[in-house]
Amino acid sequence: MNDRIVVGLDGTRESVAAGQWAASEAHLHNAPLHLVHVEESTAPLDAPAPTADVRRHWTDALLSEAADDLLTSHAGVVVSTESIDGPPAASLKKAAEDASMLVLGSRGLGSLTGYILGSVAMAVVHTTERPVVLVRTDEDAEASAGSTHTHDRPLVVGLDLSRPCDTLLAFAFAEASLRDCALHAVYSWKLPPVAGYGSAYDPRVHAQLDLSARTNLSDVLRPWREKYPAIDVIEHASAGHPVHQLMEKASGAGLLIVGRRIRRSPVGAHIGPVTHSVIHHARVPVAVIAHRY
Repeated sequence: MNDRIVVGLDGTRESVAAGQWAASEAHLHNAPLHLVHVEESTAPLDAPAPTADVRRHWTDALLSEAADDLLTSHAGVVVSTESIDGPPAASLKKAAEDASMLVLGSRGLGSLTGYILGSVAMAVVHTTERPVVLVRTDEDAEASAGSTHTHDRPLVVGLDLSRPCDTLLAFAFAEASLRDCALHAVYSWKLPPVAGYGSAYDPRVHAQLDLSARTNLSDVLRPWREKYPAIDVIEHASAGHPVHQLMEKASGAGLLIVGRRIRRSPVGAHIGPVTHSVIHHARVPVAVIAHRY
């Protein structure tokens, strides 16, 4: 896979972290890196609008400095830049149409509150069918983004076995193969509601459900294990809240991989509650993979 990697830049610390992570990924993939800045020409009614020359000069300086920094820190990566005038989310989506992934920064607020995912990033995640990676700026994210030694960190992929997950697993196994790292496959299931009511709870039922979940996970992973025999795959199938399980397993991971559904209808959920929570609270880079089911 050597399609270009696109990263959105806006001059914030978040986008700088995204650029560093994307450059490291481009080096790993032997892929070109494309830096994109999107500028809307309109300004709030109560704010003075900068002139076209001022905007152009600032954008040129932003892209040039970012490219120079990334070329210095990631020698050998081919870097190109592009400035686009238009709606940010739609423009980023279009810029990433032929990309292997789109990388964006996300603003950190701390371990308890997770991070704010801006309206542009959220719109991109909801509508872009290419993989979108969201990069944090706290200490853990900066280490993940800037260090060449983090490629051996394990990857974590969250699975919903009630839905097809081949697209998700194809991305996860390909990334783990490139990194030569372990891959944790996480599937969480919930006990039937009656299981929490005293005498109605039967440990034998719990054991049967647990065995069924582990068997189903192994069955789903089997063809991928055969395709990538060198990857150390660790399976986790247990009862519990999916978000809590993913947060626990993703601590210290190089990348957390989750899915979101592709819907053609303008109404209805385009991103499930688990993925929604993960991208707002994970402290490691999160890859959101769009797939049909």
